[in-house]
Amino acid sequence: MAENAQDQTELSPWWRYSALLVFVVGMIILIYISVTAYRTAPPVPDRVVGPDGEVVFTGEDIWAGQEVFLKYGLMQNGTVWGHGAYMGPDFSADYLHTLAIHANEITAEDMYGKELGNLSAAEQGAVEADVRHTLRVNRYDPGTGVLEFTKEEKASYEQQIDKWASYFQGPEKSGGLPGKFLDNREEIEELTAFFAWTAWASVATRPGKSYSYTNNFPYDPLVGNTVTPDAVLWSTMSIIMLLGGLALVLFIFGKFNYLGWKGEPKHVHKQMLPGELNQSQLAIIKYFFVVTLLFLAQATIGGALAHFRAEPGSFYGFDLSEFFPSNVLRTWHLQLALLWIATAYIAGGLFLSSTLGGDEPKRQPLGIHLLFWALVVLVAGSLLGEFAGVRQYFREYWSMFGHQGWEYLDLGRFWQVVMVIGLSFWIFLINRSVRPARKNPERREISMLFLGAAITIPLFYLPAFFFGSSSNYSVVDTWRFWIIHLWVEGFFELFVTVMVAVTFFQLGVVSRLNATRIIYLDAILFLSGGVVGTAHHWYWTGQSNITMAFAAMFSALEVVPLTLLTLDAWDFIKLTGTKGEPGKKGLSIPHKWAFYFLMAVGVWNFVGAGIFGFLINMPVVSYFEVGTALTTNHGHAALMGAFGMLAMALIVLGLRQVLTDEQWKRPEKYVKVSFWGLNIGLLLMVVTNLFPGGILQFRDVLENGYWHARSYGYTSQEFVRMIEWLRLPADVVFILLGIVPMVIAAGMTYAYVRSGKTA
Repeated sequence: MAENAQDQTELSPWWRYSALLVFVVGMIILIYISVTAYRTAPPVPDRVVGPDGEVVFTGEDIWAGQEVFLKYGLMQNGTVWGHGAYMGPDFSADYLHTLAIHANEITAEDMYGKELGNLSAAEQGAVEADVRHTLRVNRYDPGTGVLEFTKEEKASYEQQIDKWASYFQGPEKSGGLPGKFLDNREEIEELTAFFAWTAWASVATRPGKSYSYTNNFPYDPLVGNTVTPDAVLWSTMSIIMLLGGLALVLFIFGKFNYLGWKGEPKHVHKQMLPGELNQSQLAIIKYFFVVTLLFLAQATIGGALAHFRAEPGSFYGFDLSEFFPSNVLRTWHLQLALLWIATAYIAGGLFLSSTLGGDEPKRQPLGIHLLFWALVVLVAGSLLGEFAGVRQYFREYWSMFGHQGWEYLDLGRFWQVVMVIGLSFWIFLINRSVRPARKNPERREISMLFLGAAITIPLFYLPAFFFGSSSNYSVVDTWRFWIIHLWVEGFFELFVTVMVAVTFFQLGVVSRLNATRIIYLDAILFLSGGVVGTAHHWYWTGQSNITMAFAAMFSALEVVPLTLLTLDAWDFIKLTGTKGEPGKKGLSIPHKWAFYFLMAVGVWNFVGAGIFGFLINMPVVSYFEVGTALTTNHGHAALMGAFGMLAMALIVLGLRQVLTDEQWKRPEKYVKVSFWGLNIGLLLMVVTNLFPGGILQFRDVLENGYWHARSYGYTSQEFVRMIEWLRLPADVVFILLGIVPMVIAAGMTYAYVRSGKTA
């Protein structure tokens, strides 16, 4: 970083070396952890036998049960080891606690010849201690592939088949699944075998260790599952890592005063002027209009999902579950969130690349039109496929064209292939646009960074193809979060940084040098914690404590760049022209509302990803919290607040760019309302529903165990449902005052473009 802010004209090569080093080291550690998951994953036995050697169920039954779990979309209803949806219970925790109850009842009869309720406190304590010891003994023989069940475990499995058959009989207790959703006895037996395996892995001690395969998750004192010393240790170390990282970065920012969003003392020529556009940019506007429609659909479905939690058996007197079960709606809610945000980024990338390159390649608009219709087919086909897949219309091809069953990666394999092909074609179009800039020495590096960041999007989606429905659940969750975290929060975040820097550069707000430096700086800061920090999702999914150690410490570093957003705030305000230097006039920038949305990105990124993210990422908190409303709170504030607001900024940037000052007056009024509606609505969601609901559920975990806080017994309580009803005003503000005005503004702009009235 040995640069002089006054006379420097070229970027120090150490920026490039540092960014590359951080990326390579991070990927080496992450790949090591991921490969280790194959060795440390809980084993799936060939046979499970009872005390007399009779077969209770087989490994094939467990694999078949996992496929039942997936093809019926049950990961979008409940969770396993804390991962999945929050409409139903945590199936692994519920099975485990029920097993403990059955074991205590049987042991009471064996030890004292009495029912459990008739024992003294001392006798009950002795029974519970004996059950804890019995359940924690690992009776799996890796040499023969046989797992031996005690008579209590065998009896509980047989009893729980009827329990889970009952669960699927109606929408109220199943969190919005239709009546008799799963009514095949053989499939229910296989599903119960899968649940039994996940429960066994949760309580049986890992060979040579004092804790289970899942690091004693879920929390349930009845079976002896309590937080491990390692979770406390690495939580403490994560705080030290955070404070040390903050101190180091703040020192560097204090020493080198040119870091951050610094403007230029001299005028920088603008490359983007409203009304000066080409045919490629005109072709992109329909993307933005469709994005707002997808956003509206996604948020409306989210409102319906919230109602399932408030009133699961009825939608204002109408049984919605018969037509749109909660697992289908949640699939659509998550898929549409990813699709509308990703489509906005795709459109924004195309738009900015067309300005960066300058010259429009031949037939580029045709390529943009083709990509648009490919996206339409992908969205419509995947959503309809997921609906049909859950209803078993595709039979044995359910995972190919229907619903794969993995949360966030639900779309069928065929549609995943279509998406990768579409993203690859998008890279081809961007490359054509920026090619002229790569030949310009002044723009070569920033254009290459733009293209390189874009290439990571299809490249790092490929781990979605590394597993299937018969892969070990622990291994799948490893690769699944390569997509959910590394792809979305890592490389999409990097591409976001590049797009913002290019936007400022094209608008003449910062120089090429400062824009390039910002890209490298953010890459270093975000990737230093974000790559290895991916592993904080794997604390309780069957990985070793080595994973926990790396994940806790590096995940803490993810907060550092988000904290620096507060340092950048004043510089950012000055850059956007809302506040000038003392005695100087602020810059006059027509893209005011795009910049306001970018400011919202900074605020929500700090709150949602920084504060709420760090809160739940420490192992000692995650152990009690994962899969509760506090996770939802983080997800909404971070995904919508950061990525969603950036998508809005790109939309507004595009809409404003194709209109003259006079034409912009009408859409601008709706954009203004949308800005305040989205931010106020999201704030109300967090303050009135998600955060207080999460705190109360967290408290219930501490008091009654994880299984209870995720059970119908908790979610059906009056005060819990009252909190869900408090979500309604927030949803109304968010949708009617936030999204609808943006739909109108985008529709108006598209109408101008279609009529040919733009300049």
